[in-house]
Amino acid sequence: AAWLERGGCYVVANIRGGGEFGPGWHRAAVREKRQAACDDLFAVCDHLIAHNITSPPHLGMRGGSNGGLLAGNALVQRSDLLGAVVGEVPLLDMKRFHKLLAGSSWVAEYGDPDKDWAFLQRYSPYHRIHKERKYAPVLFTTSTRDDRVHPGHARKMVRRLRDTPGTTLYYENIEGGHGGAADNKQRAFMQTLVYSFLWQQLGTPK
Repeated sequence: AAWLERGGCYVVANIRGGGEFGPGWHRAAVREKRQAACDDLFAVCDHLIAHNITSPPHLGMRGGSNGGLLAGNALVQRSDLLGAVVGEVPLLDMKRFHKLLAGSSWVAEYGDPDKDWAFLQRYSPYHRIHKERKYAPVLFTTSTRDDRVHPGHARKMVRRLRDTPGTTLYYENIEGGHGGAADNKQRAFMQTLVYSFLWQQLGTPK
């Protein structure tokens, strides 16, 4: 509510890959078709810009867990569309995800890196970072005790991004599991952290 009261705009992008519109909607963006989810997000961004709702310096995106994979790909593929990116408890290394924590149970969703790296590498944010490129300002958050997406995904991504120009911020909570926070006080802190970062980077809405 505070974001809207200060003049901000909030958009939910209904991209392919989720279960909101049935099994077919989900299957439209699994395995080698995963890029469709990213392309849907980029189409929403283009629409917002084309209709003068916002502009790239004032447009941010936020995603967690599988949405953190989306956030990572938005960062490395289309930073030109965005003024800020937030990735929470994100999945980012598609080469080793199946070797960490619950990752082996997601092979049907994404593919097997040992067999399917040809298409997985196309949407593995960690492997698409170029040292000389300047990316949109980004905040990655994770939890030391995440039992689903290993915090190593965010740690490695941040380490590699810090060799590039631009702003890369990182926060790791030592509690909280995959939710990133252990109680309401921590959840309030995390929300404040995220929205403060976005407001500082995006500034006064267009």
